[in-house]
Amino acid sequence: MRLLLDAVKRQLTLLTHRIYALPVMVLMPHSRCNCRCVMCDIWKANRSLQELSREDLEPHVEAMRRLGVRWVVLSGGEALMHRNLWALCALLRDSLGARITLLSTGLLLERYARDVVRWCDEVIVSLDGSREVHNAIRNVPRAYERLAEGVAALKAASPGFRVTGRCVVQRRNYFDLPNIIAAAREIGLDQISFLAVDVSTTAFNRPTPWDGERVSDVALGPEDVEAFGRLVEETIVRHAEDFASGFVAESPDKLRRLVRYFAALNGHGEFPPQICNAPWVSAVVEADGTVRPCFFHRPLGNVRDAPLDAILNSEEAISFRRNLDVRADPICRKCVCTLYLGPAARVDGRGG
Repeated sequence: MRLLLDAVKRQLTLLTHRIYALPVMVLMPHSRCNCRCVMCDIWKANRSLQELSREDLEPHVEAMRRLGVRWVVLSGGEALMHRNLWALCALLRDSLGARITLLSTGLLLERYARDVVRWCDEVIVSLDGSREVHNAIRNVPRAYERLAEGVAALKAASPGFRVTGRCVVQRRNYFDLPNIIAAAREIGLDQISFLAVDVSTTAFNRPTPWDGERVSDVALGPEDVEAFGRLVEETIVRHAEDFASGFVAESPDKLRRLVRYFAALNGHGEFPPQICNAPWVSAVVEADGTVRPCFFHRPLGNVRDAPLDAILNSEEAISFRRNLDVRADPICRKCVCTLYLGPAARVDGRGG
C-alpha cells in the first residue's frame, strides 16, 4: 500500500509541479573538505566552517516524513568532519527510517568505521585513479593508501557492508581508465562508476563559473577526447566481464556518453540528451541551510528561515519546475550528474 501511495504522489508531483513526494534528500552536513582536488573548489572555503546541526533539521522532520523521504545522501564537503554526524543520522533513522548513503573522500573511514557501519547503509568513496594518479589529484599525503585502509576497515567491521566508488573523469585521469577499474578491485570496492567533471556551473563552491584557463586545465582538449574515445573502446573489450557483472555501473553506451560530453565541450557535436527529473523527486540542503532543487540550479530558500515544505512548494519553486525544460535548459544540457526516478521506481528505506 505504501509503495502504491508513493507512486500516486510522485505522479501527482510530475503532473502539477507541486511536491507531494520527495523520495531523495541530499544533505551537505559539513562545508569543509580534507582534500584539495583540482576539479573542486570546496576546500578553498575551509576557513569558513558551516554545519547542519540536529537542531537545524528537527523542525523539518515532520515535513520530510509527510513528503515520504526514503533515501538520504550525506554529501560534502566531507561529512565525516562534522562534529556530531551520528546525532544527525540518529534523527534521520529514528524519525524517517531512511536509507542513509555516505559520500566520502575515504580519508577518515578507518577512524570512524564502526560508527559508519552502524549508522549508514552504504558508502560511496571518491576514487580518481590508480595509486599515483589518485594521490596527485587529491593533493594530500597517502590519499590512496588511506582510502584503501578505510575500505578495509569498513569490511572488517561489517563484511557485507556495501562500499562503491565514483570517479570524476577529467584531464588528469582519463588515460588511467582501465587502471581505475583495477584499483577499485584492488581496494575491495563492490562497484565503480564514472561521471564527467563539471566545468560549466557554480556548484562546488564556485562564486562564478570558471574562466577558460581553468576549464582547459581540467576538461579534456580535442586530442584528449580522441585518445579517451579509443581508450573507452579498449576498456569495454578488456573489461567485458566487469561491465556484464555490473562491477562497472555504467553500460558501454553510457561510458561512451562521456566521450560525447567532452567532445561537445570542445564544440564537436551535441551534448548527450538528458533524462532527469531531480527537481521533482529530490532536493539538496547545503551546510548553511540553503535549499536547491539539485546541485546545479539556483537556491530556492533556506531551512533556517522557512519550513522545508514551504520552500519546496513556494510560488517561485513551482514556477521553476513548471518552466524547466531539461532538454533545452543550458545548465541541464551540460549536466554531469542526472537523476531519474519514475513514479513506480522503488527507493527503499532501511527496512526494505
